[in-house]
Amino acid sequence: MIMNDKKDIKKETILTVAEKFFARFGLRKTTMDEIAKTARIGKSTLYYYFKSKEDIFAAVIRKESRILKSKLEENIARAANPREKLSAYVLTRMKHLKELSNYYSSLTDEYPEHYSFVERTREDFTKYEIDTLKTILAEGIEKGVFQIADVDTAAQAIVITMKGLEYPLLLQEDAGNMEDTIHNLLNILFKGIESRP
Repeated sequence: MIMNDKKDIKKETILTVAEKFFARFGLRKTTMDEIAKTARIGKSTLYYYFKSKEDIFAAVIRKESRILKSKLEENIARAANPREKLSAYVLTRMKHLKELSNYYSSLTDEYPEHYSFVERTREDFTKYEIDTLKTILAEGIEKGVFQIADVDTAAQAIVITMKGLEYPLLLQEDAGNMEDTIHNLLNILFKGIESRP
């Protein structure tokens, strides 16, 4: 047990160091030498835990994906009704994607074709988003909060909209301004643009 704890601590140290390098310099410019030196381990020890830089990057992406999903689930669970759950989802997603820069870059950057784990990460997260939104929307229909003819299409439309807004919203330095923009967009989503009699 103690041996596993030491291994886990060392592996976590490597991932923490690598996260910072990837966030600052990207995958291509980060080297195994830099990671090993900063983690204060030998290069052979680094290769004991990870077979390549891409392997480390994939582990970092998986870790950040778990963190993001956990934050989303926590905030959705705290929301009192489907409308608040949808707002919590969008706000949490945009706020934490900015913090999790490696994960965000894996969802948006172009990588060479052989980095199939990035594409799998994108696909897995998109499926997770659609499934989560379908659950929220179905609950909203059941409780009479939402009136939606096709939950699948609505969930996909929300995901596509959020992906389109990621870059401009994440460029905003002022977090309060980003939240205001998101609240305004959610208001349009909830109330639509048609005038009501």
